[in-house]
Amino acid sequence: MSVDRLITYLERMQQAASETGPFLREIDQAVFSTNVEKQRAVGMNLMLIGEVAARIAEDYPEFVVDHPDLPWHVMGDFRNRITQGYFDIEPATLWDIAHKSLPELLLQLDSIRHWRAEGE
Repeated sequence: MSVDRLITYLERMQQAASETGPFLREIDQAVFSTNVEKQRAVGMNLMLIGEVAARIAEDYPEFVVDHPDLPWHVMGDFRNRITQGYFDIEPATLWDIAHKSLPELLLQLDSIRHWRAEGE
């Protein structure tokens, strides 16, 4: 597998994570819990992130081993949970992931990007 494909995967993951923040601007958790459109938007981005994580884990297992701080399998498993039981996912779960996990994921992806740019 090419390094270019891996970079594309990482960029797609970062894009989906970055796009989630604007969906939640100027609303609180109570509004989110009743806004199906916002829930679906966040859920779709989490599904995209999980799909990319699963592909990276499958196609680039050495990269996953080199970056164990990212929850590769958790992201992939959540993607499966979304696709197989979307109506059973609580809005509070989506809210928590978007506010707690995605900011950390963005920092980690940014760190990887800088690490690669430095050639280490």
